[in-house]
Amino acid sequence: MWRVLSNCWALFLGMGFIMLGNGLQATLTGVRATMEGFGTTITGLVMSGYFLGLMTGCNIVPKMVGRVGHVRTFGALASLASTSILVQAVFVAPWIWWAMRFVTGFAYAGLFIVVESWINEAANNGNRGKLMSFYMLISLGGMAGGQMLLNLSSPSGFELFVLVSLLVSLAVIPILLSTARAPQIDVMENVGVLQLYRVSPLGVFGMFVSGMSIGAFFGMGAVYATEIGLSVKDVSFFMSTLILGGFLFQYPLGWISDYYGPRIVIIFSCTGGAVVSFIALQYTGEGLLFYVIVATVGGLTMPLYSLCSVYTNDYLTPTQMVAAGGTLVLINAIGASIGSPVTALAMDIFGPQAFCGCIGVMLSSVMVFALWRLIKRGAIDAAEQGDFVVMATLPLSVSLNPDVDLAEIEAAGDEDAQDIRSSFEELINDLENPEDITSSEEK
Repeated sequence: MWRVLSNCWALFLGMGFIMLGNGLQATLTGVRATMEGFGTTITGLVMSGYFLGLMTGCNIVPKMVGRVGHVRTFGALASLASTSILVQAVFVAPWIWWAMRFVTGFAYAGLFIVVESWINEAANNGNRGKLMSFYMLISLGGMAGGQMLLNLSSPSGFELFVLVSLLVSLAVIPILLSTARAPQIDVMENVGVLQLYRVSPLGVFGMFVSGMSIGAFFGMGAVYATEIGLSVKDVSFFMSTLILGGFLFQYPLGWISDYYGPRIVIIFSCTGGAVVSFIALQYTGEGLLFYVIVATVGGLTMPLYSLCSVYTNDYLTPTQMVAAGGTLVLINAIGASIGSPVTALAMDIFGPQAFCGCIGVMLSSVMVFALWRLIKRGAIDAAEQGDFVVMATLPLSVSLNPDVDLAEIEAAGDEDAQDIRSSFEELINDLENPEDITSSEEK
């Protein structure tokens, strides 16, 4: 494991710079938009551009890499991301900022994919789980650290925008000087959203709401903190606490899900997260208790993506897991692009505390849906459940899932769309008509 990390240090260093810039840019954009008087709803729409760009990039960049290679793609997209934030500093207008947020999301999707594909190349069946954990540590640590950079200068100036550009530009150096062999990205066939919903309604619905909550957090969190009167320093601490809470709760919830199953943990975490979110309506950002509440909300909400991924994968074969990976990311991105403007509209109508109310309503909907699904379909046997794995919201992350053998991932690349659709139709038939399986086994 240490040999792998020593060979990949440049990739992780570059990823750290990327996430520092990403974390700072999201919060800086929200705070500055509030200062400029964009309006809460308009700010929510501006912030949604990032998630739409991310969704577009996840679909287009793998094909781009196939045509021009990893190094050229990474260099071009890093330059694009570095330029887009500078445009925001020069032209302060909502429609320009929306366009630049879209470009940023597209570029970051490509940067993530290129880095992840290199990491995947270094992984084997024995260390993929540990590599994923380290990757998530770098990602969430960088995001949290980026929030604190907000204190280096006033958001009303141009200096922080230049700093984001500088961080993204620095990320290019270790990546392009890395001696790791550039891998081949295979564009996998994906299953349809409707087919995947019929296999795992809770997994798909939970993934959509997880995206909505993430869109609300990173799109409107800084706006909410600013509107309730927090200083720039406290806004950065607010966002860092939210992210660190999500990181700290990942493994305890994963450990519990390995014993009781992901569906029970989804119900538990969404119920707890909704209750704490509604409690947060009474607080305005003063005192230690407020930040404990913020960390708890983030901790019970952010692991929802991984929990829903594990729950969905429990019903799938390894080949189907690979096909479902891109679809789950698409569902999550659609939810994120909706969550930000919906939360912004609610804040415009009901005031800044509607931010907490929206998170509570989102989590409550998953809890109610999960209880309904508990009645409609029984839990699968414990022996058939996979172990909890922390997953990033990119299609290539499925390759770091230790539940899927590398040979099976390579085999999945040879499956065509018709074969994938057929395999899911057979699975849906088995799930919707379990008596047919029982009678067949008796015969």
